[in-house]
Amino acid sequence: MSFAFNPDEGLIRVEAVVEGPAGDIRVSLALDTGAVDTVIGESALLLAGFDPSTAAQQVQATAATGVVSVPRLPVKRLSALGQDCFDFPVLAHTLPASAGVDGLLGLDFLRGKTLKIDFRTGLIDLQ
Repeated sequence: MSFAFNPDEGLIRVEAVVEGPAGDIRVSLALDTGAVDTVIGESALLLAGFDPSTAAQQVQATAATGVVSVPRLPVKRLSALGQDCFDFPVLAHTLPASAGVDGLLGLDFLRGKTLKIDFRTGLIDLQ
């Protein structure tokens, strides 16, 4: 199944669903093959019913401002590009408002799959 994106826009935006204790929420994530981990903003995680401040694990992540300590917590399900990942660990870190997205879809979500990005047609396929 292919998903459309705007090849003329700066970011490749991917619509995703995060399932949490409070239900499903929709988030807009930037497809980021330079990000090792998937990142979702704290406010979105709170809406889904997660409390990042109680996460059992903190990890060091490199951000534009330097290395920061951020919570890592498993979401019940992360769905994007026709794929579902269950008990999927994400980093809880809010990007600047100027980013225009709720987070980043990183390499951890893409590993073991085939990603095709066609900039001529504006279509993404993840299998």
